[in-house]
Amino acid sequence: MTQVQAEPKLYNFDQFINWYPENSQVRYELHDGVIIEIPKPKGKHSNLTGSLIEQLLIIIRQMGKGGIWTIPRESIVKPKHERSGYEPDIIVLNQEAIGAEFRWESESIIQNPDSVKLIVEVVSTNWRDDYYNKLRDYEEMGINIMSG
Repeated sequence: MTQVQAEPKLYNFDQFINWYPENSQVRYELHDGVIIEIPKPKGKHSNLTGSLIEQLLIIIRQMGKGGIWTIPRESIVKPKHERSGYEPDIIVLNQEAIGAEFRWESESIIQNPDSVKLIVEVVSTNWRDDYYNKLRDYEEMGINIMSG
């Protein structure tokens, strides 16, 4: 007897956002139409992310951009194509451009590359996604990315 495996349901970005559980303790991303549960960061990943945020905040202040450039706790970046959406480990946003983000206040969604000064992805077990898919999509949007 042959087992038939069902194809996973594919989502576009808006379907993913509508599906996303409110107040979820779990992070999700949309990768080429498939919803992926993102594991909660562990100690080494969390320490590195926290250290990078501290360093970035110092640099932002030294550049005189404090209050103009900010690092939100959470956001979802919508690439140009409709089948992906990512929650970066760190994103530096330009408050002067955020007014053009019509979904920012209600959904924390970033679509306009002018709103983004930098995205940092701390690479871990999902390194293929970070190095291939996200890098490709962020570059296509014209966003600077730092991975490590």
